[in-house]
Amino acid sequence: MVGEDQSQKFSQLTGELRAPFSRTGDGKRISSGFSYWGVESTVAWVHACSDLFYPVMRESIESFTRRWQRIGTALEGQRHHYVSLGTGTGHKDHAVLERLRRGHPELRYIPVDVSPEMLRLGQREALRNLDIPAGSVVPVQLDFSSARNVLGLRRLVERLVGEEPVIYSLLGNTLANFEDDTALLALLMGQLLRPQDRFMLEVASTEQLDEAGARAAAREYRASPRFGEFVTSAVMQYTDLRIDMDSVSFGAVVEEDRSLLVKVVYRNRTGGQLRLTLPDRSSIEFPDEDTIRLLITRKYSPAGLEKMLADAGAVEVGRTRSGFNAAIGEPSFGMDLVLLQAGPPPAPNGSHRPPAPNPFG
Repeated sequence: MVGEDQSQKFSQLTGELRAPFSRTGDGKRISSGFSYWGVESTVAWVHACSDLFYPVMRESIESFTRRWQRIGTALEGQRHHYVSLGTGTGHKDHAVLERLRRGHPELRYIPVDVSPEMLRLGQREALRNLDIPAGSVVPVQLDFSSARNVLGLRRLVERLVGEEPVIYSLLGNTLANFEDDTALLALLMGQLLRPQDRFMLEVASTEQLDEAGARAAAREYRASPRFGEFVTSAVMQYTDLRIDMDSVSFGAVVEEDRSLLVKVVYRNRTGGQLRLTLPDRSSIEFPDEDTIRLLITRKYSPAGLEKMLADAGAVEVGRTRSGFNAAIGEPSFGMDLVLLQAGPPPAPNGSHRPPAPNPFG
């Protein structure tokens, strides 16, 4: 099912690329959904996930089944349908479906993604060797950061499963790619979940919330050539900019007391003004030292994650954490997998935070 107006998405993309000059990555940008939109971006993301120099994402996929088995004990004896918000490569959905499918032959699987290419690829891997009838799989192409789309998705799910319980998931640290992550989580928790439903959230975590941790977080992403290809794939696909990887900058700061915020930008280092052609055939000026923000992501501290969950009206049901091997003296990073249920509505304006320091300022 297609829930997005493609022409409207192109209009949004070109509007973001028309933003004013900024040396700090706060003007022109590729927002989260567009980072994965298109064949080139999908293929580049799959390659990045298997890159030996990008171990956090690779290890998060390899360790997911073990972590899911631990947290899934809280669901024993219940029969849930599954809605995956952001399918990714599909490996994690496969692990979830393999367990939920046992004793539940009527299970419905509803993968959701703004990118039709990512949706097709993820669905294929998720269903590999699983005996799930085609009629029980309803892929939905839409942007789940839109309040109107979320309401439409809930109505669709209720028509498909009635009052039967549902597990929603947002995996792979996808939440951290959105500017107002707390507001998005509050939207999903408040508009999707009924009392019988559960929400599975996976985020990157850090035990060290200081400048050394920020430098290590930026270094982690900078070290992967495949990740660099991924973050530049959208701007290469939707403009005629000739990519110079030396113009890609990775910076990170401590975001208040909640996370390490990583920002990836592309900077015009040519010494002169460029002119870029956009998808609607119009063109924009790209002056010397101007930037295009390619991606933001975060690693959350334990206290930062707790506060975000509380501000979003989420109640924890279970949690597991997997740490990744780090050299002596290096910060300890990991992935937290949290099972949630809807709690009391968050306090008004609970998700609003002052802007984070800029790593390129």
